[in-house]
Parts: sequence; C-alpha cells; structure tokens
Amino acid sequence: MTWYAALGAVEQGLVYGIMVIGVYLTFRILDFPDLTVDGSLPLGAAVSAVAISSGVNPYLSLLLALGGGFCAGMVTAFLNTKFKILHLLASILTMIALYSINIRIMDGPNVALLGSDTVFDAVTRLGVPSHFAGLVVFGLFAALVVGGMVWFMGTEIGQAVLATGDNPQMITSQGVNIHVVIIFGVGLSNGLVALSGALIAQNQGAADVGMGLGTIVAGLASVIIGETVFGCQTMARAFIAALLGSIVYRLAIALALGLELGGFRFNPSDLNLITALLVIVALITPNLKRRLLAR
Repeated sequence: MTWYAALGAVEQGLVYGIMVIGVYLTFRILDFPDLTVDGSLPLGAAVSAVAISSGVNPYLSLLLALGGGFCAGMVTAFLNTKFKILHLLASILTMIALYSINIRIMDGPNVALLGSDTVFDAVTRLGVPSHFAGLVVFGLFAALVVGGMVWFMGTEIGQAVLATGDNPQMITSQGVNIHVVIIFGVGLSNGLVALSGALIAQNQGAADVGMGLGTIVAGLASVIIGETVFGCQTMARAFIAALLGSIVYRLAIALALGLELGGFRFNPSDLNLITALLVIVALITPNLKRRLLAR
C-alpha cells in the first residue's frame, strides 16, 4: 500500500466515520435497526451540491444537508412509532422513497460542483497543501462530531436516549415519551449521515444518487471493528472507537486491494467480499479471545 493510498484511506475513514457514529447511535444506543442511511447519505450530498450550485455558502449547505437527513430519519421513526410499521420495513420504505426524492432534488441522477467554492477552499487559502486539505477538514469535523456526541450523551436528553435503548419500560414509567425520543434519536443519526454525505460530495466535486449504496454495511463493519479492537466501556471511548473503526476498515480495504498473493489480487468489485470477511473476523475474534483466556 502506497503512502498516497494510506492517506486517502485515512481521509475516507474520517469522513465516513461521521456516518459510522450515526449508525452507532441507532444500532447500539437506540437498538433501532435503520437502513435509511443508504438514502440519507446521498440526500445530504444532493442537498449540499444543489445549494452550492445555487450560490449558497458551502458551510450553510452542510447545515441544510444535516436538516434534510434529520427529516428523513424522523419519517422512518414516525412510521415505526405512530403507525407501528416494523423498524426495518419503515427504514426500507424511506430509503426507497429517498432514491426518487434525491433525483428530484438534483433534477437528474447527479450534479457537479466544478468551479464552485467548497469548505476545502477556505483551508487551502490558509496555506494548507491541497492534498492535505481533506485530511484537515475531515479531521476537524470528525473531532467536532465526536466531542458533540459525548457532550450530548451527558445531557438530560442524551440520558433519555440511552435509557430508551437500554430499558424502554423503565424510562416510560418515569414519564418520558419514548416515541419522541426515538424520533429525535433516529433523526439525529440520519442528520450525521447526511452531513457525511455532504462533505463527501464537496470533496469529490459531485453528488450522485447511487453514492449511498452499501453505506449501512460499511457502517456496521466499522462499528464492529471499532468495538472489537478498541472497546466501548464508556460513551467517549465508544464514539472514538466507532471513528477509529472506520479508519481501520478503510485501511484494511486499501491494504487488501493492494495485496497480491501468488498472482491473485482483489479487484474493486470484490469490495463486498472484503467487507464480509472483515466483519466475520471482527465477530469471531471476541469469542476466540474468551476461549483462549478460559484455557
């Protein structure tokens, strides 16, 4: 693996790490399996790209993307809590609807940002080399998201989110409306995913309706790898582990794609196979460690 490939993998790990934190919020904290992320990531990219093309400030476009993702997550949670649709089915329905909505927003399958200002231009104007601008911007946003989530989980609302996922009967007996908490939590999760998509679109210079394909698989893989390698004993450690798990996942993929054994090489089309193998290894490692310690 070359230095350039490693740098690119770390950049991707940081920006997709924001998405992974959103996935961690629903799957681990709220215990809400949510497939909406495959649609909310391109939604954030579409909203940000169209806004920038219309002359909106690139930083403001990130807020618009976050708001769009929040609304998408709220729709999924509303279908589940108010209409009693199974969470997996509700998220699939929203994801399918978002495919058409994203095309409607972009007025086509994709939109380019050639010649438009992005959040990276402000960094390069400060003297940061262009090949390091992505690393700086993604690192700052990832740090802000991790810090913000750790702070949020210590608030009263954050504690309600934790309690709702851990023991909904108990928190209901305390007078908390768990439906409101779930709607807010799933909305926040998809807002973070959409923010990640907006940053990716600005970095790539385009938004595409198919860029969210496989997002949930990559997110779950990163969460599992992070928990296995770095642990999740505290909230701060859990969110940091999710972010680092995303970086390890991207580095592992870059390493696998550049690996050659006896003439055999992985192709980009083998990405899903590599992901499946990484998840399998991450899942069986804790059991192997327990068995070895028991012996």
